Amino acid sequence: MASLSEAKRIVVKIGSTLLVDRAGGGLRADWLRGLAQDVAGLKAQGKDVVLVSSGSIALGRGVLGLPSRELSLEQSQAAAAVGQIRLARAYEEGLEPHGITTAQVLVTLEDSSDRRRYLNSRATMEQLLNLGVVPIVNENDTVATDEIRYGDNDRLAAQVAVTVGADVLVLLSDVDGFYDANPADTPNARRFDLVERITPEIEAMAGDVGSGLSKGGMKTKLMAAKTATAAGCAMVITQGLRLNPLKAIEKGEAATWFQAQGDPQAARKRWIASMKPRGTITVDVGAAQALSRGTSLLPAGVMRVGGQFGRGDPVEILDLQGHKLGQGLSRYTVDEAARITGLRSHEIERVLGYPGRAALVHRDDMVL
Repeated sequence: MASLSEAKRIVVKIGSTLLVDRAGGGLRADWLRGLAQDVAGLKAQGKDVVLVSSGSIALGRGVLGLPSRELSLEQSQAAAAVGQIRLARAYEEGLEPHGITTAQVLVTLEDSSDRRRYLNSRATMEQLLNLGVVPIVNENDTVATDEIRYGDNDRLAAQVAVTVGADVLVLLSDVDGFYDANPADTPNARRFDLVERITPEIEAMAGDVGSGLSKGGMKTKLMAAKTATAAGCAMVITQGLRLNPLKAIEKGEAATWFQAQGDPQAARKRWIASMKPRGTITVDVGAAQALSRGTSLLPAGVMRVGGQFGRGDPVEILDLQGHKLGQGLSRYTVDEAARITGLRSHEIERVLGYPGRAALVHRDDMVL
């Protein structure tokens, strides 16, 4: 069974019911302070932490005095706009005493469905984590409509975990795990300690365990588990209402772990290798040797490009004899790649007229 102590990169999903008081609509400050202590403890162990947090609409609703019934799209967007700034400030004030810098990252479904935007968001998140920052991720509810929204932060958290290559996804919920029946209706319902594989029988057990402020239920959590575990990320569902909920997981409090199917890097490589290439990049002998040592592909080692590909599209990497060395996701369009072929990284801006990424294909986006 996975554990937080073994993980190098952890994504934590926080539901509205944990962060916002249901009666008054205000922030649960004591709970947030406890979470900040837990995050600081993980960071002190050298781990990367990403928080995917609901709560902007719930906070904004209270400030604006909106009714407790379901809000219209316009009311939800207005509440999110007011609540988002308060949510970001709360996390900043909670983590700053521990010497932790936070960043706000607002996303929509398009940021993961569009490959170019997915790669851009992945690169930004990776840079933030490399700098020791804790990103606070939320759906951009101020602009998202039903057509371009995740709809619940369980699904969003799973996608973020896949994007950043997390080892563990933690869903802090108002239930302490996955049961074979709804424990609210079935007193003798059995909680699973470990789900090794999500079978049709397991899926059939998922019922709605939502709440007044939360959009998600157990079905959405199971969907998140399928996404995360398929990408090599273990997932745990646990009761988040208690203080210091992450520390409670390590103490062995009640929870359900979903076993990862492989590891994140291998799953990502399989995904890249399975794509149909849109173009080719031919490299010189020096670049071919460098790639075999695990480096990224820089423009300086490229001889020519072919095909019709855009940013984020899969391309074949060939040697001078036309043998396939590997496949990766291009960080440039074919026209841009042709213009910077053979250039050193510091020359890219002069030729393109705007700053570019140093690598044509980054090693994290490449399989040999």
